[in-house]
Amino acid sequence: MAANEDQEMELEALRSIYEGDLCFRELSPVSFQYRIGESGDPKAFLIEVSWPETYPQTAPVISMDAFFNNTISSAIKQSILDKLMVEVEANLGTAMTYTLFEYAKDNKEVFMENQPVNTVTSVSNNVSTGTPDVPPSKKKEKKEQLSKTQKRKLADKTDNKGELPRGWNWVDVIK
Repeated sequence: MAANEDQEMELEALRSIYEGDLCFRELSPVSFQYRIGESGDPKAFLIEVSWPETYPQTAPVISMDAFFNNTISSAIKQSILDKLMVEVEANLGTAMTYTLFEYAKDNKEVFMENQPVNTVTSVSNNVSTGTPDVPPSKKKEKKEQLSKTQKRKLADKTDNKGELPRGWNWVDVIK
């Protein structure tokens, strides 16, 4: 019975902390989603935390299976989950959902540093509803591994959000 009281107290705390926070979603009284990053950010991702009956004495179930995460490689999802599980181990027995969400927010850049930024893919996933052929063909491009030098050159050409500067594809017209 004590576990359920702990859960109810944590639920109330989460509701009050994240009230009005558009990144937070309560799927059920024991299941929550939190979006790390802005909605247009190609490195944003969703974490879903579900509480089993015996939570917080046992670990919550952490998932990244949301459709929102479909552009993130499974290796990166796994590495994020592994890092979150280390936090879970450290916090067993205490209310940790808030801690996990904040930990993910604080470490977003580290978690996603190896995720190739492909703004075309994130845009096409948001926009394309009637063209299911587009995302799979875009995904194949992401499998290509870039060397550090290639990544650095790419980063130099773009601003820190992965956007190309205005006019990057303009042609010089010389009389």
